[in-house]
Amino acid sequence: MIRVLPPEVVGKIAAGEVVERPFSVVKELVENSIDAGATRIIVELEDGGRSLVRVTDDGRGMSVADLELAFVQHATSKLEDVGDLDAIVSLGFRGEALASIGAVSRARILSREANAIEGAEVRAEGGVVTEVRPAAAAQGTVIEIRDLFCNVPARRRFLKTPQGERQRCLEVLQKLALSHPDVGFRIEAGRTIDLPPRETLRRRIGRLFGRQTEARALAVQHERGGVGVDGLVVDPDGARRDRAQQHLFVNGRPIRDRSLSHAVEDAYREYLMGGRFPVVFLFITLDPAKVDVNVHPTKSEVRFVEGRLVYSAVRSAVIEALAQRTG
Repeated sequence: MIRVLPPEVVGKIAAGEVVERPFSVVKELVENSIDAGATRIIVELEDGGRSLVRVTDDGRGMSVADLELAFVQHATSKLEDVGDLDAIVSLGFRGEALASIGAVSRARILSREANAIEGAEVRAEGGVVTEVRPAAAAQGTVIEIRDLFCNVPARRRFLKTPQGERQRCLEVLQKLALSHPDVGFRIEAGRTIDLPPRETLRRRIGRLFGRQTEARALAVQHERGGVGVDGLVVDPDGARRDRAQQHLFVNGRPIRDRSLSHAVEDAYREYLMGGRFPVVFLFITLDPAKVDVNVHPTKSEVRFVEGRLVYSAVRSAVIEALAQRTG
């Protein structure tokens, strides 16, 4: 017999796609803060994010009505109909993240809009709202996610050590900080990382990866057929033994793309020996209608309408930048 699944079961299944580990929570919450216009974001982790992820921002804040819908699947302020998918510029849009995170944790949101006299607080356990009340709050939003996978013990058992989860969270935060050097970040996860707002990309790279990487970086600026490629690529002398520092962004969104990684490595081919990989920070911009960012719930994979054009633009941009080192 076919049965309609209860909402709590649907929520847990959806959470399995959106929420892999604590880094997924960090990514979704910080993206929401950026979309809310925050200029300063504080991220706090306990136990590598397994016990607590807290994100505090000074963005636009949420109304009581927004808070009441925060843990409802597909409730979003960023899309109204399917046509909006062709013009997505915000980092989050699916209306799944908070609901999916809330379905497998104990969550609390405290928020106040700029023009509101007071704020409001909502609490939820396992996706079920337990309390909504007025509360004193600064403008912006604080979201606390405690005891991730508290009601899905099988998932919790597969979490890595606190150190391993912390490292993955920091990698996600690095990419978000790189793509938004105008936003200030404070990261408290065993040690404190402070990144001032309104930085240049070069200076932020220096803070995150060291002065030597900053000094070796070559500027990239290229446009072809409506595809812009900007950023910095590091002199071949700064190459690594892995691809961990190939940072690619499309319309401000961190992505993984084998084809574009190949374009970068092909441009470096004459400069690098086998087993060495380039360090790059590349920002690709193009018409949102020509890229599909709705491929996967994590939004880290994209599809291009004109993939060959984008590949060619990236390869040419890197070749031009590397030519600077030889005069």
